[in-house]
Amino acid sequence: MFRDDLRIWLNHFEYHAEHPRSIPQGLSDGLQPEERRRIARSVATFQLGEQAEGNSLLRAARGFARTHEVPALVRIMELFIREEQRHAALLRSFMEDHQIPLKASDWTDGVFRRVRRLRGFELYLYVLITAELIGIVYYRALEMATDCQRLKVLCRTLVCDELAHIGFESHLLLALRAGRTAPVRILIRLAHRAFLASTASVVWLMHRAVLRHSGFSARCFLRSCLAHYAFYLEPARVTLTPRSVP
Repeated sequence: MFRDDLRIWLNHFEYHAEHPRSIPQGLSDGLQPEERRRIARSVATFQLGEQAEGNSLLRAARGFARTHEVPALVRIMELFIREEQRHAALLRSFMEDHQIPLKASDWTDGVFRRVRRLRGFELYLYVLITAELIGIVYYRALEMATDCQRLKVLCRTLVCDELAHIGFESHLLLALRAGRTAPVRILIRLAHRAFLASTASVVWLMHRAVLRHSGFSARCFLRSCLAHYAFYLEPARVTLTPRSVP
């Protein structure tokens, strides 16, 4: 069943590699000086995070694929990395057109890269999904922080792809988690929630000019990120209410 699911995801990524989402031509592209000052450093940091080469991720995926006999995973991750690089190119094109300087490095990006290299493919997935859960909240806030139609559509485009990425990553993580004992599953959930909460708090501090302008207080931003985590990675709670029989 796990292999069948991976074939479905492979079809998804191959389709979008052949039919990538693009930004329509002719959108209004004005960016007011005040908007540019507000978003410039923030957008540059996220652009840097999107452009990783992915060599260590591919090595981890190859090891995992050999161990679990799922060769399709390697091709999926190659296409996944290519899609992330396309996001970086879309952001870079927007930045260059508006004379927003690119970043060569950022300490937050460096921390993420070091954490991902600690231990294997599963940890990579937890770090990736953390970044993308936070990212979809950020890009929606960025969309609200500007009147530039091109940037708004760019944000929506990135969110569409990121939602699919989160679906894929959560699918894998939940399958891996299901094979663990109940106490281990609880510890993993608690550790991941704590990592996401601490990361979201740092992101709010670093990008608060954009987030505050869009109405996100620190508490609201954290709550939104944790709500997305709960939707994708918390066990479903189903309550059956008795129905009266006439």
